[in-house]
Amino acid sequence: GQNTAASAAVGNANGANTPNSVVVTGIRRGIEAAISIKKNSNSIVEAISAEDIGKLPDASVAESISRLPGVTAQRSRDSGKASDISVRGLSPSFNGTLLNGREMASTGNARSPEFDLFPAELMGSITIYKTPDATVVGQGLASTIDLHTVQPLDFGKRVIAANVKKSRLGVRSGAAEGDGHRYSFSYIDQFANRTIGVAVGLTSYKETGGAQPKFNSWGGWAPTLKYNGQDVKLPGGFTADTEQGRYERDGAFASLQFRPNKNFKSTVDVFYSSGSTSLKKTGLEGAIGGDTNGAYDPAGVLQNVTVVNGVATAGTLTNYKAVVRNHIEGADDDLKTVGWNNEWKLDDWTTSADLTWSKATKQSSRYETTAGLPGNATTLDTITWSGFNGSNFTDVVYKTGLNYSDRNVAKLTDVNGWSGGASSPQAGYVALPHIDDSVKALRLAAKKAVEWGPIANAQFGYNMTKRDKERTGDEGRLVIKGGDPYGTAAVPGGDTAIAGTTGLPVVSWNPQGSLGSVYELAKKVDADILNKYWGVSEKVNTLYFMGDLDGQLGGLSYRGNVGMQAVHTKQTGRGFTVDLARCTGNTPETCPGKAVSESESYWDVLPSANVSFDLSNEQVLRVGVAKVLSRANLDDLRASNNFSVNTNGPFPILTGSGGNPHLKPFRAKAFDLSYEKYFGNKGYVSLAGFYKKLDTYILRAPRNYDFGPFVTPTTPLPTSGPYKGSTQGLFTQPTNGQGGSIHGFELAVNVPFSMVSEYLDGFGVMVNHSDTTSSIELPAFGFANINSPKQEIPLPGLSKRVTNARVYYEKYGFQFAAAARKRSDFLGQVSDFQDNQQLTFIKGETIIDYQMSYEFQSGWLKGVSVYAQANNWNNAPYQEFTESPDSVTNKVVYGRTYQFGVNYKF
Repeated sequence: GQNTAASAAVGNANGANTPNSVVVTGIRRGIEAAISIKKNSNSIVEAISAEDIGKLPDASVAESISRLPGVTAQRSRDSGKASDISVRGLSPSFNGTLLNGREMASTGNARSPEFDLFPAELMGSITIYKTPDATVVGQGLASTIDLHTVQPLDFGKRVIAANVKKSRLGVRSGAAEGDGHRYSFSYIDQFANRTIGVAVGLTSYKETGGAQPKFNSWGGWAPTLKYNGQDVKLPGGFTADTEQGRYERDGAFASLQFRPNKNFKSTVDVFYSSGSTSLKKTGLEGAIGGDTNGAYDPAGVLQNVTVVNGVATAGTLTNYKAVVRNHIEGADDDLKTVGWNNEWKLDDWTTSADLTWSKATKQSSRYETTAGLPGNATTLDTITWSGFNGSNFTDVVYKTGLNYSDRNVAKLTDVNGWSGGASSPQAGYVALPHIDDSVKALRLAAKKAVEWGPIANAQFGYNMTKRDKERTGDEGRLVIKGGDPYGTAAVPGGDTAIAGTTGLPVVSWNPQGSLGSVYELAKKVDADILNKYWGVSEKVNTLYFMGDLDGQLGGLSYRGNVGMQAVHTKQTGRGFTVDLARCTGNTPETCPGKAVSESESYWDVLPSANVSFDLSNEQVLRVGVAKVLSRANLDDLRASNNFSVNTNGPFPILTGSGGNPHLKPFRAKAFDLSYEKYFGNKGYVSLAGFYKKLDTYILRAPRNYDFGPFVTPTTPLPTSGPYKGSTQGLFTQPTNGQGGSIHGFELAVNVPFSMVSEYLDGFGVMVNHSDTTSSIELPAFGFANINSPKQEIPLPGLSKRVTNARVYYEKYGFQFAAAARKRSDFLGQVSDFQDNQQLTFIKGETIIDYQMSYEFQSGWLKGVSVYAQANNWNNAPYQEFTESPDSVTNKVVYGRTYQFGVNYKF
């Protein structure tokens, strides 16, 4: 029901108007269509609608969504673009994402696909359900985000639109700029007396990002070394890269509708997205106060040090072993989704059947190469630093004795012996992970008008979703050809680059394709690598009932719904377990893994109710209560596990880690209250409050565990201490623990200024603010990948305060808009160098965007619009920290992005 309402709203805003209606265009068109969706929904929702065919208000789906009340985005560490979406302070993985009401496959470890896969030009509208109803399958604990492509029979006439856009990226970043272009085309038509409808959308874009100078202080590490008999504090080391990304994507959608009469409609939707990304990192790294960074990196001697209050503000270190980094990370992804929906009206019944097939693949590659002095070099380098005060890591000035942009100095080689030295040379590393995901679904539904007291319509339905996902791949050490563990090779080409923010020049080259010509592959297999390869199968059967409410209570009219889902889940996790008694090395022969699988099944009963009271004068009070869930990320369900004797603690003990195929979902009870005052479809103000009681939460925590079933007579066991000879130990895996609560409020104002004065006609404002508080603090030790020394951490994705604002003017074909989005500090999620997800604190930020356009109103150029946009106008940096926001450990400056385009609609 909600999908139809959203599509109709878009269609009505784009041409299905009556002969005497006033045609609203541009920004106001998008706003009024979105308000119509929100106003007419029985649930508490937020919506965005395209300003015109192929024109969402922002360059990406994620950026458009992030401007809604209670919604915020995390920028990609690599590109600086909005990527992950958090709703009401909960992790992005707590959202369910649908396309035209259907679940999809994904190319990551999460269940929902990345928003990068959905070009904004192909979307007609987006609806975020903050309170679910019983007919929403694939819902999330935080929200359900439903992306809608257009439906051709919702339009009153043929529409053809084409768009060309040029981009300039990284402007004023302090480094080289990038550029790009985008093309899109949309065609919507109706045939055979409007019994057949066709919609087609095509888009293609290519971008080369601006150069991004980055600096990482190794987590703000400042150890101490001896100098003239006293301990002095100095920088531990750094990694400084200049990164540049390239992005390509082709997308297409098609919708074919057949409605021969008022009793039958058949719709086939096809969506396709294929993309390629690469990120080149060129830089320098090395230990300073860390003193040594590998088997070939000897300890240095401090010289000419200036000491202030125990801090080495300036000085020189000998025996410096710099590593020149030329890394490239790339991926080719592909998403295909097909849906077929049929609706029949049979007497008093309206029935429907829906089929879904979705498949996603992603082939990634990660080449890491090292250049510098070989492991057997006897004359090493020095590094000098100045301007250090103990915590200002990103402001320190560094100088090296050698010139690493000289190819006679920097050779491709195993610089520091990171894999152990001459017995296991490593002049680089390559990883080639592959993800394959498929989703198949069948949905049957029936609806009938009834007179059951306040229930005016009854809906019954069944949904079956089957999912299979696998992550496989190869990885290993890159070894210089020839067999010499100290072997070197000249860096190909003649390019140089600047190492991040340091200003130090280094050699630069692209290592893709170098396997075989420069390097040999020493395939690597160990327990940690096998732990990355897994498979998960799921079958979810959902029965649901929902009654549409329409009645009177205490003199107030109300509408809404009440219903329930009964959900049965059967899940099977697959993976590898390693017998460490037989794992004596890191090759397939010396560390064999055994394939294992485990299964689990369980029921969930999810009641829900949404009631909207009409307070007259277009005032609505909405109440929503529901029991909701979000399933675990698929990699958490893997059956992989490994263990060994841990001697790092006070006594030896067996410790292990792995996934958990028996994991149950996050579960919560939710209560929502929203007051909304509408001014037709022109504007509204709203105040909403919400409370979620998390009954269960998934976290990684060590627990007592008997490894006996996995121990063989030759498995090493502790040889001393209280666990001598014992198979008892600690096993860390995702487990279901107790939750807490999260609550907050949201205030939104969306009004045209013409309501105040006719002299302000054309002006308008959209402002919203949310404030969210959580009683949940999670133990940091429960997250093996947390990049923070804190003992307790907040919920990932939670910013306490989020504010969005957009001011616009639109009249006589002119459009001007200024927008800002602001969020406070939060715990974000990023990918580390081993392709694992890592949690890290990200500093709050404010991002300002501008856009302007003009649409010709008459003459032979009528239908043509030209526009310009500036994103990240204030050049807000991306900043990570561990303990204090004042001590930034990773800072990225992306610069502005300018976009110029022409749109033609006829």
